[in-house]
Amino acid sequence: MGFNIVLIEPEIPMNTGNIGRLSLASGSTLHLVKPFGFELNDKRVKRAGLDYWKHISLFIYESIDEFFEINKGKQFAYLSSHGTQDYCAIDYKDDMFLVFGKESVGLPKEIVSENSNFVYTIPLYSTHIRSLNLANAVSIVIYEGIRNIKTR
Repeated sequence: MGFNIVLIEPEIPMNTGNIGRLSLASGSTLHLVKPFGFELNDKRVKRAGLDYWKHISLFIYESIDEFFEINKGKQFAYLSSHGTQDYCAIDYKDDMFLVFGKESVGLPKEIVSENSNFVYTIPLYSTHIRSLNLANAVSIVIYEGIRNIKTR
């Protein structure tokens, strides 16, 4: 069991480090799409990922176009605060790609509009918050996927 966690243009090194650790813990593969808001050798990435970073299954792409070209034909679910479907409605499958946008603005608008049937959101129950921390959002979605697959 495992998913493909995709971070498009991640900006915060600690989030990427934490998500790297999560990818290893969940048996998932981490895909990072450039440009990054930091260097991968940034000590904050390593600190958040602890000494696990060397064990992470990691793919790095130079651009969004390269990522989609290489992974053409795969099953994708996109996570966005602009999604209209709840993340619990994702038809989770082994090896599917769960795609998250950058911390400041989320997924590019073109990706959301071109894939509207596959854009999901994590509901927020307070008007005082715009979004969740990226690492927390990825954790919620990944472990719901694991729960979903294990209980079928």
